[in-house]
Amino acid sequence: MLTVADVLRFEGLELGLLAGRAGLGREVSWAHAIEVADPVPWLRGGELVLTIGLGLPADEPGRRAYVRRLAEAGAAGLGFAAEVLDALPPEVLDEAEARELPVVGVLGTTPFIAVSQAVAHWHAQAALRAERHAITVQESIARAALRSGDRGILAELAKGVGGEALLLDVEGRLRAAHPAGERSWHGRARDLVAGIAGPAQAAGAEEDGGRYLVVHSIGLSGHPRGWLAVECPAGDPAHQRLLVSHAAVLLGMTLLGIRALRRTLHEQRARLLPAGAEPDGSLLPEPPFEVAVFALAVADPLAAVLDAIADVAGKIDQDRLLLTPCPGGFAAVLPAAAGLGARIRARAAELTGVPVGCAATAAPDVAGIPAAIRRAADLVPPDSSFVDVEQASAWGLLRGVLRPAVLAPFTTAVLGPLREHDQRTGVELVRTVRCYLDADGNLETAARELGVHRNTVRTRLRSAERISRRRLDRPRDRLELWLAVSAENL
Repeated sequence: MLTVADVLRFEGLELGLLAGRAGLGREVSWAHAIEVADPVPWLRGGELVLTIGLGLPADEPGRRAYVRRLAEAGAAGLGFAAEVLDALPPEVLDEAEARELPVVGVLGTTPFIAVSQAVAHWHAQAALRAERHAITVQESIARAALRSGDRGILAELAKGVGGEALLLDVEGRLRAAHPAGERSWHGRARDLVAGIAGPAQAAGAEEDGGRYLVVHSIGLSGHPRGWLAVECPAGDPAHQRLLVSHAAVLLGMTLLGIRALRRTLHEQRARLLPAGAEPDGSLLPEPPFEVAVFALAVADPLAAVLDAIADVAGKIDQDRLLLTPCPGGFAAVLPAAAGLGARIRARAAELTGVPVGCAATAAPDVAGIPAAIRRAADLVPPDSSFVDVEQASAWGLLRGVLRPAVLAPFTTAVLGPLREHDQRTGVELVRTVRCYLDADGNLETAARELGVHRNTVRTRLRSAERISRRRLDRPRDRLELWLAVSAENL
């Protein structure tokens, strides 16, 4: 940052401080000659306003207001040419002192253009230094990625920006930090991440009290795979964001490499495991196990399940899991205590945008895993839902095994004649049968639900029996009718 004090020390310029010593730390973004009565509309803040006094008001209140407006507009200082210094009104210096606005005398033969050029040259050199520094830090981050992975990237990034770095998983949990451990600003980083809406790659930043906080999503495309956050002194935001973005790309590539390795590992294990065989317990977590089967219609279901596991597994050793194809989908052998099955299903559905069904059950030991896979595979739902095989009710079990493709011809065979009659006459025989069965055969209750007299219900039921060729007092016929009219609920 270039300050007024720095400008006063420039070689080759004859400059002197006339007032406002308390404001020597003001940042100078530019130096320019302005000869208007009110230069504020042309200022953006940080300017060293140079003048020969043509724009100074003729009266004392006006001159004080001129200085006050410059200070309030964020000007870095006010510079007067040497030829007007002897006639400079004292109220200008008094007001500048009160406002802590430095007043600089441009002495000797120093022209205003020399001051502007010196300030512009300093900023050009600063930008060049920042670019060189960014390139150096980028190279060190890349070397650290090859040498020591995520933690090396965080350490070099933190060093390069003079601050601290944090790596969060997709749910905001700490994966790594430099320096290690929870820090006071980590909560602000999580809040900033939570405020970024949408599934796409994104970034956000905020500045507070001279400190700069920036967060950047991890991942090369699609949903974020995690978040990188950096907290450092406010300085050059463009280059700070550039370094964070570079580090985020390297972290994303690291995640892709890890996923590729895990994919190969699970594919090799699946090939070595004969269908229905007992897996090697040394490759699994400690028993008991949760065995979950996932059904999802995507081109690469293994990759989708791996991504979901990576997002929700937390501190669980992902290399000591088993993923293997099975009838109906992919089976995963997970630690029982973690309850991962439902969370993996939800995350996989979010990542892929397609329905993901999951059925999960328990296996007490390695020997019980093949049977558990079969039980879960039999009940995995086709829609985006989760079935706990151990806790499922009889209704839930029935819903799990009856597929729409199976139910459709059945309901057509049972209810087809009734539906044709209803379409032709508008009598609502199907609805009447449903209400009657739901009312446990109570005519009064069914009549109230339908809004008709009980005798009307009795007449409709006799017609339904005749047209469907089924009797409501015969258990098998009654079961067929109940199952057909309940198909939508199933």
